Amino acid sequence: MQVHKIYPSGFASNTYFVTEDGKNAVCIDPAQPRALEEAERLGLNIRYVLLTHGHFDHIGGASALQKAGAKVGCLAGEERLAVADNLADLFGDGSEIEPFFVDFTVKNGEILDILDLKIQVMATPGHTAGGACYLVGNCIFTGDTLFQGSVGRCDLPTGDADKLEESVKKLYALDGDYEVYAGHGGDTTLENERKYNGAIRA
Repeated sequence: MQVHKIYPSGFASNTYFVTEDGKNAVCIDPAQPRALEEAERLGLNIRYVLLTHGHFDHIGGASALQKAGAKVGCLAGEERLAVADNLADLFGDGSEIEPFFVDFTVKNGEILDILDLKIQVMATPGHTAGGACYLVGNCIFTGDTLFQGSVGRCDLPTGDADKLEESVKKLYALDGDYEVYAGHGGDTTLENERKYNGAIRA
């Protein structure tokens, strides 16, 4: 399995391409339209898109990938937030976000068997009500639930501080160690966050 990380240009989240065969890939959080160009540069065909949540800085490239043939999914209930062009007025005019629709939804505990990848869905509400993390092999894609040394904010619509703490502790309680690929900032490991994350203690 290979993970390709695309850093944002300006204000947006990290974008990840996950592939088993080096040709077909799942994109997690296509932050910007250039996600399609980056995938083509890497020789990857993005077949599926998984959103960790619906904030505009994580979904800006969903339309471009969908038009190119990808199916877009998120946790059930979050699709209303994902397609609402939300928060754009707080952080910008949202003019780069092209409309898209959610093709499928997933639920907590579900294991997706796609493109020779087994992707476990973990509902992690708190940053948003329908936030999710995705476990693939020894990797966790945490969106804005857990960062290196920090956690996501919960003062935006549908956020909840108590639920965020529960979600982060649910991640800490997983057996073993994982590579953590967060929505913003650098990569880390789950064991490192258990030991040193000052925002929410294990």
